[in-house]
Amino acid sequence: MGKTGAFITTARKAAPERPLTEQVQDFEEFHQLFTKADLREQASRCMDCGVPFCHVAQTIEGASVGCPLGNLIPEVNDLAYQGRFAEALDRLHLTNPFPEFTGRVCPAVCEGSCVLGEHKPPVTIKEIERYVAEQGGVDIDATENSPQTGANSSPTVTAASAQRVAVIGSGPAGLAAADALNRRGIAVTVFEGARRAGGLLTYGIPNMKLDKSVVQATVERMAAAGVTFKLSCKVNEGNAAQIKADFDAVILCGGARAPRMPKINPEHLAGFYPAMRYLTYTTQRLLGETDYEAALEAEGKHVIVVGNGDTATDCVATAVRQKAASIAQLYYRARPSATRSESQPWPLYPKLFKTEYGQAEAAFVYGQDPREFSVNPTALIGGEAGSPDAGRVVAIKTQQTSWQMVDGKNTMSYVTGSEQTRPADLVLIATGFTGPTPELPAAFGVKQDRRTNVATAAGHYATDVTGVFTAGDMHRGQSLVVHAIHEGLAAAAECAAWLAAR
Repeated sequence: MGKTGAFITTARKAAPERPLTEQVQDFEEFHQLFTKADLREQASRCMDCGVPFCHVAQTIEGASVGCPLGNLIPEVNDLAYQGRFAEALDRLHLTNPFPEFTGRVCPAVCEGSCVLGEHKPPVTIKEIERYVAEQGGVDIDATENSPQTGANSSPTVTAASAQRVAVIGSGPAGLAAADALNRRGIAVTVFEGARRAGGLLTYGIPNMKLDKSVVQATVERMAAAGVTFKLSCKVNEGNAAQIKADFDAVILCGGARAPRMPKINPEHLAGFYPAMRYLTYTTQRLLGETDYEAALEAEGKHVIVVGNGDTATDCVATAVRQKAASIAQLYYRARPSATRSESQPWPLYPKLFKTEYGQAEAAFVYGQDPREFSVNPTALIGGEAGSPDAGRVVAIKTQQTSWQMVDGKNTMSYVTGSEQTRPADLVLIATGFTGPTPELPAAFGVKQDRRTNVATAAGHYATDVTGVFTAGDMHRGQSLVVHAIHEGLAAAAECAAWLAAR
């Protein structure tokens, strides 16, 4: 597996990115592919470990271990090292229908569990996956005896069964469920309320991370293979009963779109928005789907981003491109450690301090990292009545936080005398989601758990309503694209088994 001893002699190398001077000027993808030579060299570092943890797909003590999809990573890496990219893509597609997505946006949970990573920088698994996804169908060297196998094309359904399934939502869970059912010969119709399919793949993840042409190409391949997409078709109490009557089964994949908004007063001010509203608007503008809305543009404004995850980073990067006057990213917890702690031992996926593309871009443009840790917003300040700024945010109050163990719990308190007022014209809340919006669960009458997620028995995807299943963030809560794909595949398998047993 790989090249003997390469994990000792070959250093980890990051894939190239566009120069910062260029990438902050537009919304084009900033990641670039390895050269073939560099890709094969990086794949050679896969060390033929006795027990590989990169693909075990487990959860230990609430933390992910290995690829949630169970990708056969050592085999993919070995085929890539040999230059057999079409076969590597075949191997990826055994477990992952959309490596073109995960190779771009997955946080690489697998690399956190790489055996090499226990002592040295792990194998560049994510970049290898992206290269294979991009080049597996085209980058073929005939001299390497690597014939094209057709792995990059969707199957053609020639004899669909009479069974019909409706998939509600076209995010990663919905697309995965639809693809898996279609491959089983079941007729699938995907209902999507937006103008384009893809869910947050299209409207939530910025174009510079995942070009929308990539999502569209996948949707078009699925449509060519027999999946029907009904776009601009919102499912609610007005049409849910008819959908249930028209289809043998339904899979709810509506996502978790209810934002978690902090209690900051006054909440009604213009300029105070959930991050996803801002990111969705920006993509819609880029795609020509909506008109200019000054309140959601960052140009010339003092932007405050609250949160520390991928969505917060995406907001920072978007505001950079829109030429904000300043950007600050606030997080109420302390700065994470740069190295593994005893609470995050290998092979658990570590939550470490690292600089993502948005922070690197902001530092390049504004001269410093925008992140401030142990800082929390406490109040919004609006413009004075009668002034041009009346009714909108003009400043925000913040205060430093402190954490101590109280009765065995890590408890937050505010630091006396640390209050600060800073200018703010656009405040974006990127602190996650509380669950699905209520319309879709109510339309199908499915039970919800205490977190408002659609309820099922543990390890299953069937709801309490016969013939109705669920998957993705609507089922498990806000999570990663790779988890949503896994849930979509699993829900499709359970739905198909139920149909077969009828």
